[in-house]
Amino acid sequence: MHYWVRASPADFAGAIPLPRSGHTAVNIGKSKVVVFGGLIDKKFLRDITVYDIENKLWFQPECTGSGSDGQVGPSPRAFHVAVTIDCHMFIFGGRSGGRRLGDFWVLDTDIWQWSELTSFGDLPSARDFAAASAIGKSKIVMFGGWDGKKWLSDVYILDTMTLEWRELAVLGTVPPPRCGHTATMVEKRLLVYGGRGGGGPIMADLWALKGLIEEENESPGWTQLKIPGQAPTARCGHTVTSGGLHLLLFGGHGTGGWLSRYDVYYNDCVVLDRVSVHWKRLPTTNEPPVARAYHSMTSVGSRYLLFGGFDGKSTYGDLWWLVPEDDPIAKRVTASPPKAIHENQDASMTSMEKERQMQEDAVSELQKRIGISVSISDSNVKKIVDELEDTELLELASKFIGEGALSNKEAVQALRDHWSKSSPKSIQLKELSPLLRDYKRSVTRIKEENLGAFLQSMNAGSLGKETYRFHHIKNVSQLRMDDIPHLLAEYRQLLLDLGSS
Repeated sequence: MHYWVRASPADFAGAIPLPRSGHTAVNIGKSKVVVFGGLIDKKFLRDITVYDIENKLWFQPECTGSGSDGQVGPSPRAFHVAVTIDCHMFIFGGRSGGRRLGDFWVLDTDIWQWSELTSFGDLPSARDFAAASAIGKSKIVMFGGWDGKKWLSDVYILDTMTLEWRELAVLGTVPPPRCGHTATMVEKRLLVYGGRGGGGPIMADLWALKGLIEEENESPGWTQLKIPGQAPTARCGHTVTSGGLHLLLFGGHGTGGWLSRYDVYYNDCVVLDRVSVHWKRLPTTNEPPVARAYHSMTSVGSRYLLFGGFDGKSTYGDLWWLVPEDDPIAKRVTASPPKAIHENQDASMTSMEKERQMQEDAVSELQKRIGISVSISDSNVKKIVDELEDTELLELASKFIGEGALSNKEAVQALRDHWSKSSPKSIQLKELSPLLRDYKRSVTRIKEENLGAFLQSMNAGSLGKETYRFHHIKNVSQLRMDDIPHLLAEYRQLLLDLGSS
């Protein structure tokens, strides 16, 4: 179990960084976290702010070293890449205004000196939204990005000792071009997840690149990985942070699809367990930070430190700890009376209030445009009516089956069979409200008909807040686009459980 804890003034000395998104925050060994650049209110930043882990101190070092513009350090930028090798932080590319950058810098964090580097070899084009990671103690690998005209799928390796770039020739299948993805070295492989691709689609694919370690004598090649478990939804602008035997994915944004014309921002935590090779949802017990993308997440011992980000309207400057339950900071949360499960879920939804409002506006607009009615008020009543008294369900069943062809009971069963075989994309907007009510009706029926077994399962720990995760939802406007597949999966299981009871 983990807890989200908002950082308090007592956690740090010094001045914390200004709000921003599109910045980078990297670990320098186990002693420091260095935050560079970013964007706020269309202003691009070039400042350096450092967190001294041992002394719990934020400070801005007096840096030296100028570039071609005569200013100390790189020009203001966001959406660049930053990778550390020992005490050196390497910076490449990014964006400043509408201009993509292709310059290359290094910061020596022992003496806080910037140097603009002149590299040679196969020089990468100027780009932003690329992703990069260190290979061992002397090389950096970079993949993808956006050059202002096209999405990229090229791979470059930099030798930081010789400053030579080499474009990696990869045979066979290559991931679709993308930007806003993550790239993380795990032992001998580079793992790439998500991003926005050519033409605009946001992706949920995971790829592994081999052939990066010269001593292995492997031919470079990509493999698309199909990892079982609770995989994250399609997104870009997320972070992936290494935490020992697992990788932690947090935040990012996707598209609302047919339910919304707006981007959907996330605040979920998904873990890729390297031992079991499964995706898992990281269990947290309290309200998470506001959903966001283009933030930073760094590891500080057994803790994670979240900073900044953007949710489509606001840029954040808040700092949050994500800590295991035995961490002293967790006592701030556990010292107050724990909330009931549904209260926690309601609080979590409150953090996504803006997103829901945008979705409701989109639904209303869609209703006017195509002239359909989406009933949401009748889902708010505490008593869930019987299916044979659910007027909207019966009307939908009649239209689906045909008037008079079957009795009401048979028509409802036929509609349930249809839903149990449907894909998320095939569910129409007008079906969501009756589907959600029938889901809640099925949950209630299982609890009433098999209360003893239900309670026994609760005691055994096999059921919890994830089991019937939509039972607390009051109306269809609270559903997100990425909820539909999970709602359908749980609904199918409920129908199976009811059929066997």
